[in-house]
Amino acid sequence: MIERKRYLDKLIRKKENGLIKVITGIRRCGKSFLLFNIYHSYLNSIGVKDEQIIELALDDDANIMYRNPLELGKYIRSMIVDTNKKHYVFLDEIQKVATIKNPYLEDSAEKIGFVDVLLGIMKIKNVDIYVTGSNSKMLSSDILTEFRGRGDEIRVNPLSFAEF
Repeated sequence: MIERKRYLDKLIRKKENGLIKVITGIRRCGKSFLLFNIYHSYLNSIGVKDEQIIELALDDDANIMYRNPLELGKYIRSMIVDTNKKHYVFLDEIQKVATIKNPYLEDSAEKIGFVDVLLGIMKIKNVDIYVTGSNSKMLSSDILTEFRGRGDEIRVNPLSFAEF
């Protein structure tokens, strides 16, 4: 396994900083592996239990229901069971979450998407959020703008010559 220490160190420095960590980069550069394997292992090594790490790969057909932003929010909130412990939310391929019409406002054109859900969840005191995304909908400038100053980008590149 290639350690990707440079990116792990960035995640460690940004840990619990009150912002949504947005991991961006081209397809197949290691974003998911960095989050689900390397960073997850690091958290375990400092005493964070697996029950405190909520992982969801939104490109997995088993998780297709969570592409609805309201279902995604319900699921994440249901997994935050111990309010005395920090929970880490890892969402892979966040751009897969659809934007839907607000079902509570019948006559409104208002839409709800993943940004609304994540901004709500980020208000929960014992939650630290990490998301990945790679396609044109997830251009770093666009996503950070949508989070209105509450996002913190970690840009991942393919393996460097030294890593290779």
